[in-house]
Amino acid sequence: MSTFFRESWIVFNRQLRMNLRNPAWVIIGMLQPVLYLLLFGPLLEPVIAQLGGNKYTWFVPGMLVQLGIFGAFFAGFSLIGEWREGVIEAERVTPAHRSALLFGRLYRDLLQLFVQAVILVGLGLWLGMDASFGGIVVGVVLTLMLGGACAAASNALALTTKSEDVMAPVINVVMMPVLLLSGILLPMSFGAGWLERLSDFMPIRHVVDAVRSAFFGDFDASMLWGVGWTVVLFGLAVWWGTSVFKKENA
Repeated sequence: MSTFFRESWIVFNRQLRMNLRNPAWVIIGMLQPVLYLLLFGPLLEPVIAQLGGNKYTWFVPGMLVQLGIFGAFFAGFSLIGEWREGVIEAERVTPAHRSALLFGRLYRDLLQLFVQAVILVGLGLWLGMDASFGGIVVGVVLTLMLGGACAAASNALALTTKSEDVMAPVINVVMMPVLLLSGILLPMSFGAGWLERLSDFMPIRHVVDAVRSAFFGDFDASMLWGVGWTVVLFGLAVWWGTSVFKKENA
């Protein structure tokens, strides 16, 4: 286990140095949810007034989940560049655990997501969000786990396709129904009955509800659905990512 952490830490340090040399992607990934918060959030006031509660307490959790999904799902593009430059081939000849090659990159993605989440939550609090510290912590942890799942899946998809031209449309096809059916932007209860029933089959919708419940301080049984789906998605994505890295070594 100590060897695994040492190897994954070496990979993490290299990935972090690469990000620090070119922080543009961190800023770009943060820009979209911030703009949504500043420009779309005020439009929600009459909508959220029907539900009761603070509009930013309702909206920020959705932006956190959006940040975790969209930011992490594009992590694999850099991996394609590394594969093309021969970095993956060089790592394959080392005795390092293949799971350490994946987790080292996940550490970087999770650190980046954590920094972005802190900025987003801080901006929400400045705008008037009313959430307890414990609820914010739980919401951010769930977001990090979901982001880790998306980053692991993105890396696996990158090594499977090995092409940005193939990967980009696949991500767009997946992301569109997730954005529309997860309740990130608007309550699904405001839509048609069939649309709300369809969203019940969207795992991300339950994660969004769980993060939102944590921010409102509603730690009830319904929150277990979101926590359960987050754990399941994280486990499946890590398994897929590890399997693909091992196949690259075969």
